[in-house]
Amino acid sequence: MRLSLQTDYALRTLMFLASKKKKQRATIADVAGCFHISEAHVAKVVNQLARLGYLRSVRGAGGGIELGREPTEIRVGDVILAFEANMHLLECVATDNVCVIQDHCKLRNVLARAEQLQLEYLREIRLADVIPV
Repeated sequence: MRLSLQTDYALRTLMFLASKKKKQRATIADVAGCFHISEAHVAKVVNQLARLGYLRSVRGAGGGIELGREPTEIRVGDVILAFEANMHLLECVATDNVCVIQDHCKLRNVLARAEQLQLEYLREIRLADVIPV
């Protein structure tokens, strides 16, 4: 599995905010500058993270963005699932009748199990576990 840039930026944004001092807000420009990515990309990711409840956007003087949940309550696997449309290694894992050997293929079950193990592992990892020290 290869994560999309949007998912990568979402995880980076959450890590950046989690590494801030308690309740210290940041701006989209802060996040973009730290990772050398465009503010437009960060803004798009921030909007989606806010809709999902992972962060809050505060307007006005002293405003900015902040985590909407504690870092111990955010699971990396859940964030990835929210941003990735398709996490399957091959199309046949999720869709029937896409391959002529599908009825007899044992690889499909192996890959399905690998996907399951990967997702289970990522769901065990909390944002707090990946914050830079």
